[in-house]
Amino acid sequence: MERTPQTLERFLSGLSEGWLQSNEGEGTWNAHEVVEHFIEAEKHNWIPRVESILFEGDKHLFPAFDRFSHLKNISKRTVEEALQEFGSIRMKNLSKLKEFLQSTSYLEKTGLHPEFGIVKLRELLSAWVVHDFTHMAQIVRVMAERYRTDVGPWSAYLGILKRN
Repeated sequence: MERTPQTLERFLSGLSEGWLQSNEGEGTWNAHEVVEHFIEAEKHNWIPRVESILFEGDKHLFPAFDRFSHLKNISKRTVEEALQEFGSIRMKNLSKLKEFLQSTSYLEKTGLHPEFGIVKLRELLSAWVVHDFTHMAQIVRVMAERYRTDVGPWSAYLGILKRN
């Protein structure tokens, strides 16, 4: 999780709007929107839910998180500015997480997810890691799609261009 901000910064900084605004079609997100989603998740999802598990347990529902909130108030900032904010918030969150996890016994603590029911802290933390991977893969997939016709017959050998 510490490497995600740097990975995204190196991958996305300095790209043209054409690259940053490409998506996989209607209802999908472009790279800049994914970074904005990361920011919202850092602010309103992961640490608030960690705190809910540690301080409230499974007696109260997790705080709500709107996965699409970044699409409601479209930011005017550049992707570089968004990446900087994401990196800053992520590092603060990881610092909090290290403070919270003084003992591995905390990993078995439970919370109450509104859809899944009882979940363990270790499951939430694992989901946080895989969430990063999911959206990094999404960005790479969107960028590869721009080359679909350019690669010609090699598309048969390029798994990222295979449609399900």
